[in-house]
This record gives sequence, structure tokens and C-alpha cells, in this order.
Amino acid sequence: MTVATTTPDTGAGAVRRSDLIPARAAWSAVVRAGEQLTLTDLHGNQAVDFLVYDAHDTTVRYSAPDTLHAQGSIFLTTGSVLMSNEHTPLMTVTEDTCGRHDTVGGACSKESNTLRYGHHTWSQHACVDNFLAEGARHGLGKRDLVSNINWYMNVPVEKDGTLGIVDGISAPGLRVTLRAETDVLVLISNCPQINNPCNGFDPTAVEATITEATITEATVTQAAVTEAAVSEATA
Repeated sequence: MTVATTTPDTGAGAVRRSDLIPARAAWSAVVRAGEQLTLTDLHGNQAVDFLVYDAHDTTVRYSAPDTLHAQGSIFLTTGSVLMSNEHTPLMTVTEDTCGRHDTVGGACSKESNTLRYGHHTWSQHACVDNFLAEGARHGLGKRDLVSNINWYMNVPVEKDGTLGIVDGISAPGLRVTLRAETDVLVLISNCPQINNPCNGFDPTAVEATITEATITEATVTQAAVTEAAVSEATA
């Protein structure tokens, strides 16, 4: 369950929607081209599992391989472009006060929890449960779940390729803002994990805020989408 408040559309840049996403909860919204989505870590070190789809064709969805290849890094920060499996831009990180976000740690599930932490964790809620429940509201199923982004989760990767989920680098009030490059559907699982330090062993609420596009943002975004479509057609 999310606690929602809606601000009237008062013009360019106005807050269209602001939701408090409780600990362990799921959330979803359509973010229109040019609009910005800001995720605020209210209490610090709260992992936010994130998937994004083209709102008009959900077979076009976030692709970790395309995104990592395009930017040459496994971490996301200001300037990172979330690419689709069609190698088209879905969203761009326009502001990041945390500094680094994970793309390889994946989403927790009952299966992975029991494998890593023991069968006694089977009854614990997990991000895959959230994604399936929230995705079902939009006609999505298990086959539509792909590798996800983990905002605020700290997963360092060593030179030999080893990685681990360690203490976070976020803090109360830090935020990441993404601009939609086309109309997108966003799914979020405010991670319920309590068996590793991704949430400081204490899941907490985060805030999701959608702001309207300014005329300049909408024009630039539509031009970029048109250019990408023309390039794809002539490739």
C-alpha cells in the first residue's frame, strides 16, 4: 500500500504526484515523456528495486546489457541513460546526490533467500513478490521480469569479478531524479530484505515524486525520441 497525495496541475514543473512508499511496499506509475521522477531515501540506506517499461509497448523494457554497454560502467549516476532491449533511451538520470547505484545485485526472492540465508526465511516477503503483484495490475507476469536496478544499494565489484552486498553509502534525504525520454511505466519494490545490509537490516519508507515537464524539457525529449526512431528506421 502507498500513501498518495496529488497536487493539482498548476503549470510547467508542478508536482503531479507525490507518494510515500512504506517499507516493504510496491508502487507503480506512468511517467510521461519529459516528466521527472525523484526517489528520495528518507531515512538512509534503503534499497529501491526498480523496473521500467515503454508504457505503450511493455515488450520494450529496461535492458541491463544495453545500458551497461552504452555507458561503459556497471554503476549508475548523473548522466546515465537507462536503455531498452531495443537500444532506445527510456529514462536519463538528471540528478544524483548519492553518487552510485547498483545494476547487478538483482531482486531478492523467496528462492534466493532460502539459498543464501536458510529455509527459515521462506515466509519472508521479497522484491519478486512485489514486482509480480504490482506488475499484474498492468498486465505483466513473471516472464516480464528482467534484471533490475537497485537505487541506493551498494554492491562493489572487485577486480577479480567478486561482488557482495555491503553497507550502503546513502544517507537520509539523498535523492535520485530521472527524466522520462518517452512515456514509461515504472515498477518499484521498496526492498523488504532483512538478511543482508542493503537496507541496514531495517527497511524504511521512501518518497516518489513526479513533476510535470517544462515546455523546454518536453520539446527536447520529443526531439530525442523522434531522432532515435529515425535512426532505428534507417539503420
